Amino acid sequence: MTVTDRIRTAPTAAGTHAGGGAVAGNGARKGAAGLGVLLALVATVVWSGSFVATRGMADTVPPVQAVFWRWIIAAVAVTPFAARQAWQQRALLRKHLGYVSLATLFGVTLYNTLVHQAGLTTSASNMGMIMAASPVVMALYARLGGERLGARRSFGMLLAAFGVLLLVGDGSLGFDFGAGDLWMFGAALSFATYSALLKRKPAEIGGLAFLLSTFVLGALMLAPAYAVSLTVQGGFEATPHTVGPLLYVGVFSSAVAFFAWNKAISLIGAARAGVVYYLQPVCVAVLGLLLLGERTGPAQLLCMALILGGVAISSTTRR
Repeated sequence: MTVTDRIRTAPTAAGTHAGGGAVAGNGARKGAAGLGVLLALVATVVWSGSFVATRGMADTVPPVQAVFWRWIIAAVAVTPFAARQAWQQRALLRKHLGYVSLATLFGVTLYNTLVHQAGLTTSASNMGMIMAASPVVMALYARLGGERLGARRSFGMLLAAFGVLLLVGDGSLGFDFGAGDLWMFGAALSFATYSALLKRKPAEIGGLAFLLSTFVLGALMLAPAYAVSLTVQGGFEATPHTVGPLLYVGVFSSAVAFFAWNKAISLIGAARAGVVYYLQPVCVAVLGLLLLGERTGPAQLLCMALILGGVAISSTTRR
C-alpha cells in the first residue's frame, strides 16, 4: 500500500515541481524584460541631458575636441571597474578586434562626432527629436535579422514614429531641415547601426571589458582629427562652462548611459530598447523647459502623448 501511494503521488509532485519551474521561468523572463526596459529608460534620460550639454558647448569647444575629451574622461571613469576584466580578457579582445573596432566606429567615434557637429547649427530640441528616428532603423535591422516584431510592437512603433514626425514638423508633416538636422540624421543612423551590432557581441566578452575597450579605441581613432583641430582651431579654455558639460557627457552620458544601454540590448533586444528611446524628445522637451525655459504648446503635448502611448503599447508583452 505504501508503494502504491508513492507511485500515485510521485507524478503529482513532479507535475507541481514542473509547474513551479515554468512559473519561475516566466517570472525570471518578465523580471529581465522589466530590468531591460528600465535600463533603456535610464540611458535615454541621461542622453537627453547630453544634447543640452552639447548645445551649451557648441560655441566654446570645437566638436572633435569635445568628443575626444569625452572618451578620455569616460575611459578614466570606467577604468577602476573594468580594468581587471579587460586585462583578463585581453586575448579575447584581440581575437575579436575587428568586431570591437566596428562597434567603436559607429557607436563611439562617428555617432558622437556627428552629434557635436550638429550642435553647431541646430537646437537641442531638434537634436533630441531627430535622434528619435533611430528606433525605426533599429526595428528594420531586427526584422532583417529574422526577429519577429509582432503586431502590437509594430503598431506601437508606428504610433510613436507618427508622434515624432509631427513633433519635428511642428504639428504638421512638412519639414524644413538645416545642415545641423542632416548631421543628426547621420548620427541616428550610426547609433542604430551600433545598437544592431550589440546583438552580435561575442557572449564571452564581459560588458565592462567591452565598454572600456570601445572608449579607448574611440579616443585613439579621434586622436589624428584632434591634433588637426588643435592646429587649425586652437584649444579651448578650461572653465566651469566647458569642464562641467564635458564631465557630464564623459561620466554620465558615456560611462553610465552606454553601460545601461548595452545591458538593455542584451536583455530585451535592440528593437524593444529602441521603442523606449522614442521617449527622448519628451525628455529633451522637459529638460528644455526646466533648464532653458522653453515652453511646450498644445500641439507638442499631443505629439508627446502619441509617443508615450506608442512606447507603452510596444513595451507591453502579452501574458
